[in-house]
Amino acid sequence: MSDPAEVLFYHLERAPLERVLPSLLERTLERGWRAVVQSGSSERLEALDLALWTSNDASFLPHGTARDGDPARQPVYLTTGDETPNGAGVRFLVDGAEMAEFSGFVRIVCLFDGNDPEATAKARAQWKSAKASGCAVTYWRQSESGRWEKQG
Repeated sequence: MSDPAEVLFYHLERAPLERVLPSLLERTLERGWRAVVQSGSSERLEALDLALWTSNDASFLPHGTARDGDPARQPVYLTTGDETPNGAGVRFLVDGAEMAEFSGFVRIVCLFDGNDPEATAKARAQWKSAKASGCAVTYWRQSESGRWEKQG
């Protein structure tokens, strides 16, 4: 069994997920890592799929879903399940998606809507679970200027 992952919590207050996720995925791919984005609902997964295709006119963010076929070849794989068919080192949890096991990844990134009390409560529970699993956890909040700043 591998070591527990580093778990990062991103508190979305100033920008929506559709604007934040593409830049985080681009940085993940720049590091040579593959990613899985796990959504809490199939409707949101469809919206994210579209958002990733249209997020930046100047670049292409390669990604796909099970519907696209050959998931092992996708640098970024979108799902509502817990599978990791592309051998990803980074897992993004959005819209309340949860993990029971924190090992097997270099990093797990939980993005939650800070304006939604239910999402915030779920993130707190995930924080406690990640800490209890021995993970190194960090909390990130967006500054007035839009930069991500590590808190505490």
